[in-house]
Amino acid sequence: MKDFAAIDFETANQCRSSVCSVGVVIVRNGEITDRLYSLIYPRPDFFTYWTTHVHGLTMIDVEDALPFPDVWRKIAPKIEGLPLVAHNSPFDESCLKAVFNEYMMDYPDYHFHCTCRAARRLLGNKLPNHQLQTVAEYCGYNLTQHHHALADAEACAAIALKLL
Repeated sequence: MKDFAAIDFETANQCRSSVCSVGVVIVRNGEITDRLYSLIYPRPDFFTYWTTHVHGLTMIDVEDALPFPDVWRKIAPKIEGLPLVAHNSPFDESCLKAVFNEYMMDYPDYHFHCTCRAARRLLGNKLPNHQLQTVAEYCGYNLTQHHHALADAEACAAIALKLL
């Protein structure tokens, strides 16, 4: 696969619609051509201890952030016609569908590919696990800011370029 958009969401709480940040890496002809990152004001608008512990974001970080529809208006044209790639895509796809539903937006027919599934299928027992940081390292990407949406999307793009 030479043309795709790698995407990663972080959530504020247990609700999949509570996306609080998004990272997108656009790949065309096998080269990264664009990177997008945005904080998002989440709905519902609260953070849990666990999610903050994972990604470090709090309400203070997103208090001036745009709501999802405004952020997505900037992203949608850039990913139009591209397949989406995510590591553990069922999570990111469910977040995207949930936040579209939360804002009563019509969900486009985005087609997702999963780098985690690809790693399990292609790498099997070569790795101790198939977590993003492990697979990224195997593919030559040093993921130093795990759970930052843009860093995770970049790692996913690196994996996709090697495995898909």
